[in-house]
Amino acid sequence: MLSKNLFEEVLVQPVESGANKLYVVSGYATAAMAFRHLEALKAKNYRVEIELIVGMSPIDGLSQTNHKGFQELTQSSYTGSFSCSYLTEMPPVHSKIYAWFNDGKPVCGFVGSANYTQTAFSKKQREVMTDSDPLKGFEYFQELISQTIYCDNIEAENLVQIYNSRSYTRVKREREAIQQEADLITATVEPSLAGLPFEKISLLDKQGVNLPQRSGLNWGQRPEVHREPNQAYIKLPSSVYNTDFFPDRKIHFTVLTDDGKVLICSRAQDSGKAIHTPHNNSLIGEYFRNRLGVPNGAPIKLDDLLRYGRTDIGFYKIDDETYFMDFSVSQN
Repeated sequence: MLSKNLFEEVLVQPVESGANKLYVVSGYATAAMAFRHLEALKAKNYRVEIELIVGMSPIDGLSQTNHKGFQELTQSSYTGSFSCSYLTEMPPVHSKIYAWFNDGKPVCGFVGSANYTQTAFSKKQREVMTDSDPLKGFEYFQELISQTIYCDNIEAENLVQIYNSRSYTRVKREREAIQQEADLITATVEPSLAGLPFEKISLLDKQGVNLPQRSGLNWGQRPEVHREPNQAYIKLPSSVYNTDFFPDRKIHFTVLTDDGKVLICSRAQDSGKAIHTPHNNSLIGEYFRNRLGVPNGAPIKLDDLLRYGRTDIGFYKIDDETYFMDFSVSQN
C-alpha cells in the first residue's frame, strides 16, 4: 500500500519504467492537476498520453473553470496528449483508477482514494493507493467511455451541468458525508457578503503612484536581454504572499477571469511573491494588453490603466485550486 510521495509513485515513476499512456477514472478531477502532471512529465522530456474520465459529473457537474481548463488542455496546450470525458449517465462513478500502458502493453496500475486533484496528490490530504491489474483498470475505463461525452464536444454543456465558478461552491462528497444544497453567491456583491476569501492586488509600485516599466505587467520590456516583450507577472504584496491565500509554489491553480478566460497559474520568484503562467510567461501580459487595448509587445503605461478605469485586480478564492480574477470596471 502506498501512502507517501503519491505524485511520484503513481504519476511519474511508471513513465520512468517505460509507460507512455495513462487511463484515469476519477470521481473528481481538476484542470490544474492535469496541467501540473503534464508539465512535470514534459520537464523530464517524457512523451505521454493521458485519457481522463470524470465520474461524478452526472450528479455534481463541473465548475466552469475546470471545464474551460480541460478544454484548453485538449484543444491547445496539450492537443493529442490529453483528453477528458465527463460521465453523463447515472449512477455516478466515485472510483479512482490509474492504468499505465506502453504502446498497448500493460505496465502497472493503481486503485485507491486519491482523486486526480492536486489536493489528493499533496501533503494537505492523506490518501492511500495500492497496486492493481492495469488490464482490469483499462477494461473498467472502456466500460465507462461509451457513457461519457468529451469535454470539447459541442453538446457537453447540454448533458453535464457546468456551474458558474463565481456563483457556485460545490460541496465535495470527499469532504461531506451528505449532499448539501449549493451555496449561490453573486459575484457583484461585496467580497465580505460573497463569503469567499478575497484579496485586492495593486498593479502599481509600492508607493501606489506609478506602474513599473520593467517588472510586473512590463517584465518583458527588457530588449537588452532579448526577452519576449509580452512576458509579465502579477506582483503580490507581503501581506498576501506570506499567507496561505494562494497555494505553494509547486502547486498550479486555475484562474477564471471576469470576462470568461481561463489561465493556469502558479507562484514564482523568492517567497512566491509573483503569479505567472508557467506554461508561457507571455499569457498574462497578452491578457492584460488585450483588456487595456494596448498592442501586443508594447509597454503598458499608467495612463492605460487610468483610461481603462482601475489600477488593481481582485482575487476570490473558490477552493485551493480555483480562483476568480476580477478586472472589471463599472459600466458607468
